Amino acid sequence: MGLLQDKFVGYTLPQQYKAQGIYPYFREIDGKQGTEVLMGGHKVLMFGSNAYTGLTSDQRVIDAGCAAMQKYGSGCAGSRFLNGTLDLHIQLEKELAEFVGKDEALCFSTGFSVNSGVISQLVGKDDYVISDDRDHASIVDGRRLSFATQLKYRHNDMEDLEKCLRRCEPEAVKLIVVDGVFSMEGDLCKLPEIVELKKKYNASIMVDEAHGIGVFGKQGRGVCNHFGLTDDVDLVMGTFSKSLASIGGFIAADSCVINWLRHTARTYIFSASCTPAATAAALEALHIIQNEPERLKALWDVTNYALKRFREEGFEIGETESPIIPLYVRDTDKTFRAVARAFDEGVFINPVIPPACAPQDTLVRYALMATHTNGQVDVSVGKLKKVFRELGILK
Repeated sequence: MGLLQDKFVGYTLPQQYKAQGIYPYFREIDGKQGTEVLMGGHKVLMFGSNAYTGLTSDQRVIDAGCAAMQKYGSGCAGSRFLNGTLDLHIQLEKELAEFVGKDEALCFSTGFSVNSGVISQLVGKDDYVISDDRDHASIVDGRRLSFATQLKYRHNDMEDLEKCLRRCEPEAVKLIVVDGVFSMEGDLCKLPEIVELKKKYNASIMVDEAHGIGVFGKQGRGVCNHFGLTDDVDLVMGTFSKSLASIGGFIAADSCVINWLRHTARTYIFSASCTPAATAAALEALHIIQNEPERLKALWDVTNYALKRFREEGFEIGETESPIIPLYVRDTDKTFRAVARAFDEGVFINPVIPPACAPQDTLVRYALMATHTNGQVDVSVGKLKKVFRELGILK
């Protein structure tokens, strides 16, 4: 064993939780994602998915992916920069740009690689990148990869954001990067106030719409559309792995910005392009979202019902305004125990512990899909109430 192995041999925390029977990660799913899934032969209600539109098992999306594989093959065998661009990629980019209200869009192989590749290429050593301290890890990595001065403001604290902006050189590029919907807590960024500060300090804004597209705005166009501020936001980022029922991501912006990123973003030009099946599936999901407004209505109907039920039963759910409902536990061990007990009771939920949150803010994340029913919500709330009382989380 060498020095490298010596460095990690003492990392046994996962094994400790496995020995207690409460290790919550990497559970195998035996079939399609849906409101109910089989895990190791155990049937559970799925409240741990990001498939807000409920399209991951929609036959139209599946058929579109299969047809693309038949036509184009299983992969592109290269980057978009060289031999990996299909007419399908171009079509999806054109429709995404129109959907989110920007000149052009650029598709990446994953959502994470959008943020890590785009932010690092937008700002340089004489610039500033400013982020909310609860932004997604991909935003954190993107700013770390840049040579810009990095500033953080306290979550949704506009006074603290303004303090950051005051510290910046007036003539320097100042990029504010923020989640539209915060992925663990479910609350929204204060976009109207951020736009005011942008104008006051001549800054720019990039909004991560990973959890906003398919959920907020007209036809699910996102949080920027929801607030009517699309024109005031410089860059809109989104993923395919949530409402668009696939894998990949995109950035949309003015043509001059996309032209720069198309030729410089390292995670774009040095990564193999999105597979034909993934691209076609995302495109079909985008069409369905726009043509089926009842899907968005169903998502919000069941979301509002679940919010009401959790509040009635006394759960601490913070300031969520979305289908993401945090159930606060505020103890790591109890968080893992709650997830394990809920699974035993037939409810799948996700644990959220550091570094995804502060140590005092551990929670279980409960997320809804348009295809969930009120009856499924009632069953899950009842089971979770039982578990939380057993563990002394609910009085």
